[in-house]
Formats: sequence, C-alpha cells, structure tokens
Amino acid sequence: MKTGHSPRARGWLKLLGMLLLCGPLVGIAAEPKVVASIKPVHSLVAGVMQGVGEPILLTPGGASPHEYSLRPSDMRAISEAQVVFWIGPDLEMFLVKPLANVEDRVRTVALMDAPDLTILPLREGGAWEPHAHAHDDHGHDHGHGHDHGHDHGHGHDHGHSDHDAHVWLDPINAIAMVRQIVATLGEVDSDHQADYERNGAALIERLDQLNQRLATELQPAQDRPYIVFHDAYQYFERRYGLNAVGSVVLHPEQRPGARRVAEIQSRIRDLQARCVFSEPQFQPALVDTVIEGSDARKGVLDPLGAELTSGPDAYFQLLHNLAVALRECLGDS
Repeated sequence: MKTGHSPRARGWLKLLGMLLLCGPLVGIAAEPKVVASIKPVHSLVAGVMQGVGEPILLTPGGASPHEYSLRPSDMRAISEAQVVFWIGPDLEMFLVKPLANVEDRVRTVALMDAPDLTILPLREGGAWEPHAHAHDDHGHDHGHGHDHGHDHGHGHDHGHSDHDAHVWLDPINAIAMVRQIVATLGEVDSDHQADYERNGAALIERLDQLNQRLATELQPAQDRPYIVFHDAYQYFERRYGLNAVGSVVLHPEQRPGARRVAEIQSRIRDLQARCVFSEPQFQPALVDTVIEGSDARKGVLDPLGAELTSGPDAYFQLLHNLAVALRECLGDS
C-alpha cells in the first residue's frame, strides 16, 4: 500500500518524530522571564542579559512612574516573571500592591537597596521648599548624603520616605545597580551566570567611561543657575557640580497655582536663573509661563528617556542627552 510520500519525505518525517519524542534539545537553557519597571532600569538589565534574553519593560517611555497605572498585560507579565527589577516603593508606588501579591512566587529586587548605592535626602530649605517627612520623629535634619554600603539584611519602613529615589541618574550608582542585577540573575538562572558576569563587567567599564566623559563635558556648565521642572536631578547635579536653584513644581503630578508660578518667576529674577527646563512627561507649557518677562531660556530634561529606543544603549543615551541639554541651555551662545 502506498503512503503517498517519497522515500526522502518518509525519512524526514521519521527524523521529525524522533526529535519530538526526545523533547527539548539538551544543552539549550530557556531564557529567564525578567521584568523591569522603567526604561533606565530596563536598559541596565538588558545590558546584563545580552545574548541570553530580553527583559520586559513595564512603563512606556512617555509615562511617569509617579502616576502610572498597570495594564492587564503588565499584570500578566509580573505574575509570570521569575524576577522583577524596580527602583523601589519610593518611586514606583503603582507596583507596591502588585508585587506584594506575587511575592511568594516572584523574586522582586528593589535596586534602591543595592549594596554600595549612594542615597541622598530630599532637598529642603533655601531654594528648595520643605518636603513632607523631611525630618524624622525626633526632628533631626537629614540634610546629608549617606552611603548604603552596609548590610541590607534589615527592613526599610516605606510608609514614608525622606530619600530621593532618582538614584539611576548617577552612573556610579548605576554600577552598583549592575552588580546587583548580575548577582540576582546569576542566582535565578545559574546556567547563564558566566554570561551575566561577562556582560556586567563590560557594562561597568562602559559606565566608568561615561562618568569620566560627562565630568569633562559638563565642566563649562558648573555653577550656572537653572531651574528644573521637578526635583529629579540631584544625583546628576551632585556628581558633576551643577547648580540647580529650584523647581517649577513641588509634586510632578500636581499643577502649580498662580501663587506658585509668581514665586518661581520671582526666583528666576532673584537668582538670575539662566535656564528653566521642562520634562516630556509633564506640562511643558508651564515653562513658557514662568519665564515670561525674564531673560531665562527654556530647555528640556528627560530623566526617563521618553523618546529613546529601549535596550542596552538607552541608559547611556539618556545621560548623554541630559549633558547636551544642560550644556546647550546654560552655555554662552
């Protein structure tokens, strides 16, 4: 009885059947399911995972982590992940409950708790208005930076925070974050540990070079006063000796009233601010309003990389763009 298949075809069918019976090919490890909260974190994780897999990005580039709402696809990605990287509850409040719901089966890593990360307090006084919880219960001022190079075996009370959560804007902090990412992925996916360690070492070297380059490029902009949209850039400013003298808004999700706008306009004149920066995530028209009647220029700073293509290079392009925007707006031309 003829089967309708040539001898060659029957041979291929037999081979296919044998492969199906054998199951997955031995020696090919599946890529881990990894989720990252914001584009800068995603970029660092993607750099460590190069050649192994790609992490999933939760927040689109133009969305603010201060007010993002998870979509059903985001919830599904979180529930199916092996590990979720985020900055922590001081930044992405929208992730606190979803991560608590999966903590029994998904590893969550708050990179703000990475060893050797430098954490700065929220700024207050002078050009910076007081923030809620800027003092502890004993009234002690937290007006100094501190190093989190100690053991993180203790818990943090995240019911409130006096810490600035924009830690990724210092490339030296990014190095500490990369080390934490490498260590975590090596534990979750030991089959690719050598890949993560190799990628991490290359990434750290690249971050060190970025830091040196930015220090040189930003030197001409040092000490020139400017105003930011919201107080997100302290780590970048401290690292490179920049001189931000205030912010347009106290809280990025709240539009300032007429009184606040008048205060900023007065501050621009009194402090001779050379530039006022907007952000793509919020209301850029406010900058046009506050610079009326002054000689201040306007520029755009983006701490999240709204328009950048996500991936291993996004973090480096993000910091480069910040440096270019500051240098051009604060320059003499």
